[in-house]
Amino acid sequence: MTHLQQPIAVIGATGQQGGSVVDALLARKQAVRALVRDAEAAGARALRARGVEVVAADQENSESLQRALTEVAALFFMTTFEGADGTEGEARRGVSVADAAARAGVPHVVYSSVGGAERATGIPHFESKHRVEQRLSEVVPTKFIRPTFFMENLAPQLADGGRGELVLRLPVAGDVPLQMIAVRDIGAAAARLLIAPDVIDGDAVELAGDELTMAQVADRIASELGRPTRYEGLPIDVLRDDEDMRAMFQWFTTVPAYQADFDVTRHLVPDVRDFAAWVSDQGPARAGTDASN
Repeated sequence: MTHLQQPIAVIGATGQQGGSVVDALLARKQAVRALVRDAEAAGARALRARGVEVVAADQENSESLQRALTEVAALFFMTTFEGADGTEGEARRGVSVADAAARAGVPHVVYSSVGGAERATGIPHFESKHRVEQRLSEVVPTKFIRPTFFMENLAPQLADGGRGELVLRLPVAGDVPLQMIAVRDIGAAAARLLIAPDVIDGDAVELAGDELTMAQVADRIASELGRPTRYEGLPIDVLRDDEDMRAMFQWFTTVPAYQADFDVTRHLVPDVRDFAAWVSDQGPARAGTDASN
């Protein structure tokens, strides 16, 4: 099993996506350095207990980033538009990480962006990630993984419909195909590229493990959980004045929206999960059968 002498840095290691990268790297016996805002927070302590080197660094503080990225073999990071400064803050923080990585001499970076980021979608949080991609391309060798829709985002939308039935609700028509990926498989793909960046041709891959309509998603849930499940499409107006989410759900209807490379995804993650396997992995509670909203 290949591993590198120096640690691989991970920003966002206490979160869902970064945590999946840490899991995949540790499974490969690779040393990991987690960059966190608070090195004494519960999540940071849990990482330390697993043998991860934990270093305090803030994406808003370029000097702390540069220090934390010194003498690492590679860097994984992703950005988020959550927070008061939205997509502008996301782009600013991403550029700050890119520049700090370049100054620290990081050999190569894996950045988790989003499927379609390079295709001028007009979706604000896709465009902000593309700005980060552009800066990275200018300053440091980078591989871009572009995940499609997270399977994990479906679980919170699954509710108890009464009479033993589950109902899945989203503001998209039930016959629109949507490509999707499990977060665990994003982490596995990133880990592979962090250790062996030349395992793919080119500098980017759009990741997916399945492509289903929401009606088919409901069928898979019913089959795996043994519980009747139906899909109920919602009007786009349920998103009210959230222009970002409205733009994304409208983009989903411009088929093909996501354009994943299933073959390269499988090359990076030979056991990539389809949606049925993901539901089976979750178990009844985590897949949403105890939802009440």
